[in-house]
Amino acid sequence: MEQKAKKKRTNNKGVFFLNLLGELLLIGVILICIPLTLPRLFGYEVYSVVSGSMEPAIPTGSLVYIKEAEPETIEEKEVIAFYSPSNEDAIITHRVVTNKVVSGEFETKGDANQANDPQPVPYANLVGRVTLSIPIAGKLLAGIVTTEGKIMIVAVVAVSVILQIIAGMISKKK
Repeated sequence: MEQKAKKKRTNNKGVFFLNLLGELLLIGVILICIPLTLPRLFGYEVYSVVSGSMEPAIPTGSLVYIKEAEPETIEEKEVIAFYSPSNEDAIITHRVVTNKVVSGEFETKGDANQANDPQPVPYANLVGRVTLSIPIAGKLLAGIVTTEGKIMIVAVVAVSVILQIIAGMISKKK
């Protein structure tokens, strides 16, 4: 009888550990995904900074949150994100030096750069105003959006579910 009670306590600890580990893995995935997905519901775009042109204000590897804005409302010294005038696939995050409302363009400059950007940014290229930057978090985003990162997230969720199933099977055997 005493041996049966000891085995039951051991199983309870095992079930508890499997459940806890499974839940912690799921919570980890959710916590990683929230800052990448939830802001989009509120109209923010999320990007990873890949160059040091805005250091030290926005270090390389930062995650930046961009909110759409009317170009005329952008003020000098604000940081904006825009499609590069020379490469429409590249999004640049720089500070506004001058907002030329009459000509509909911005003069911009990276904080770490010596000179203003060589080409003015047409209003049509504006993505929006940078409202928040989180250092290092962009590296996490860069890793998650790769094929390997997505496979890793799915694998972690699968392991979590398997742990929960195993824990359920053990507790049913009691």
